[in-house]
Amino acid sequence: QVRLVESGGGLVQAGGSLRLSCAASGLTFSSYPMAWFRQAPGKEREFVAHIGRSGSSTYYAESVKGRFTISRDNAKNTLYLQMNSLKPDDTAVYYCAAGPQGYRSVPTLRHQYDYWGQGTQVTVSL
Repeated sequence: QVRLVESGGGLVQAGGSLRLSCAASGLTFSSYPMAWFRQAPGKEREFVAHIGRSGSSTYYAESVKGRFTISRDNAKNTLYLQMNSLKPDDTAVYYCAAGPQGYRSVPTLRHQYDYWGQGTQVTVSL
């Protein structure tokens, strides 16, 4: 049974930082590209960042480029999202996702991913 468990969310002031983690089990973690998505109240779930299997390739949504860093530790089966210079617009539930294993261009759509975590809440106050 595949499990993705996010942690590290919380309440932070604008300009602050948070580091999210996603612990994976039940799958060969190093075989899966991984991603972070987020969903704000009343909005669609949106792509945030993607990382390849080895961690050498990354891709970001324009809204977070230069502020967020996605990384992974395949030895620990864990995905990370370092979030700096947080803004109130970053407030959302953040989800990690695994897959797809084959793609031509970086997958940024929800339906393209195989497995999802339950999410962790990030709230950024003024």
